Amino acid sequence: MTVSIVMFLIVSVALAAFKPGALAPAGHWVAQGAFFPQGLPALVFALWALHWLGRAGGPLPSPPGLLRFLPFFIAESTRGGLDVARRILAPALRVNPGLACYRTRLRGSGARLLFTNCVNLLPGTLAADLQRDRLRLHLLDAGVDPEPELRRLEQAVARVFHETLPPR
Repeated sequence: MTVSIVMFLIVSVALAAFKPGALAPAGHWVAQGAFFPQGLPALVFALWALHWLGRAGGPLPSPPGLLRFLPFFIAESTRGGLDVARRILAPALRVNPGLACYRTRLRGSGARLLFTNCVNLLPGTLAADLQRDRLRLHLLDAGVDPEPELRRLEQAVARVFHETLPPR
């Protein structure tokens, strides 16, 4: 666990916004306010999230897995945002709301938490409730089957946590 925390801290510091040359005065960069205002809270939040995920049970996310997940996350965020904008800006509101259930194959609670939160990025879906392995979804268009997109997301999250998904 200590190695994971140190590794996560290193990645967080590397990703946090700090002033150029801040690492030069070794050992004093945090005390001298080297972080931009958003950097230190982001680091504290990242460490809290790591601690919480570790207590939640299951494997912790791997930093390389999170970096590989980032392009997927950005692409799906963009696609979901564009879908909602297209629906809102269309002359006729194109919605056919409904509910659906999806049984996730992810085992770790941290992986399930990330999956549930990322479902909201997929176009037309919103995670309404998670009970063990059952995810209840609100759909903007009940005529569209969300399962292929959910499986793709589930596989991406499984890679972050080094989980092998059982066959359906």
